[in-house]
Amino acid sequence: MSRSSPDAEATSRPGPGLAVLTAIVQPVGTAIAAGWQSGGVGIIGYALLVFSGLALADRHRFPRRNFLIVLAATLAYHLLGLPVGVTLLALMIAASAATAAGHRLLVAAAVAGSYASWVLVDGATLRQALLALALLAGTGVVTEIGTVIAGKIRDGILEERRLAEERQRRRATEQRLLIAAELHDVLGHHLSLINVRAGVGLHLMDRDPEQARAALDAIAQSSAEALREVQTVLNTLYPSGETAPRAPAPGLDRLGELTDDAAVATRTVIAGTVRPLPAAVDRAAYRIVQEALTNVRRHAGPRAAASVTITYRQDALVIQVDDDGTDVPGPAAAPGAAAPAGNGITGMRERAAALGGELTAGPAPDGSGGWRVRAILPLDPEPSPEEVAS
Repeated sequence: MSRSSPDAEATSRPGPGLAVLTAIVQPVGTAIAAGWQSGGVGIIGYALLVFSGLALADRHRFPRRNFLIVLAATLAYHLLGLPVGVTLLALMIAASAATAAGHRLLVAAAVAGSYASWVLVDGATLRQALLALALLAGTGVVTEIGTVIAGKIRDGILEERRLAEERQRRRATEQRLLIAAELHDVLGHHLSLINVRAGVGLHLMDRDPEQARAALDAIAQSSAEALREVQTVLNTLYPSGETAPRAPAPGLDRLGELTDDAAVATRTVIAGTVRPLPAAVDRAAYRIVQEALTNVRRHAGPRAAASVTITYRQDALVIQVDDDGTDVPGPAAAPGAAAPAGNGITGMRERAAALGGELTAGPAPDGSGGWRVRAILPLDPEPSPEEVAS
């Protein structure tokens, strides 16, 4: 269990502002009220009123002790027979703090005992005793209401803090999942490409050294690109300002590079009017194409051919990746067969779902034995010419 630092606790604890205000209000208010009464407050009376107000400064650290000190000062003031005025304010605040800390029985017993002592020592008349009792009862009601309100406010603050921490943890978890998905896509794509190029290089090492050298160059480029992308993803783990990404997040503007490095024959078709995309959609589209081509290399083989179709619709971006299944052994899967629950397909589907879209993956509907990945990523519809004119 984590503990709060002393500095944090000191910051969260209320300051002495209320104590100072009470130490001012009590003597000033009582001095005004004493103008309509016989006798004056006197130095001792003012000292007791100021002291009981300032004593509230530690009411949150030691509520029980603080309440007893304030009660003693208030009782001493009234036992001296000094004028009645704003003399119970400090006692109300101290009693509220003690009650909130769970000392309700102590507060009730101490107030009752103090009242009885005042009646016996001061020799109060029945009228004075009843008036004092009514004043104490009213003070008790106000104190109880204040305690309830303060408790509600405190509970609300704690609940809001808990919800804020929960939201922060959820955002951190979502960010980690996004980073994990990015790393899966980057490493899966480039390692698969390196594996294919390495196999080609080994196969051509003796027969065609130049082609083998080209395969090794492609491996070097792919590994360097993988390192750059991994560094870009990992940079998001650092606090803002500590390190900046060295490369922009990949998008469909790099689709040509992606298909050129796919290690399978790839045809690209762009339909609709190309326009800037939201960053999240652009990045997700790139990763979906990347993962789909990686799956082609893994499952259909390097001799397979793939086609990537990007369709810009007014309300959505449609991504479709097909392969001809050339190297797939055995009979072709029947159309409509369930897609294998691999991490790659799951990751692509989650990317699409996170943007409010959908992704399907399964055998090509034409029965050719190939595989089709199709994603629909919603876009904010562009305004019509009439809307723009208006």
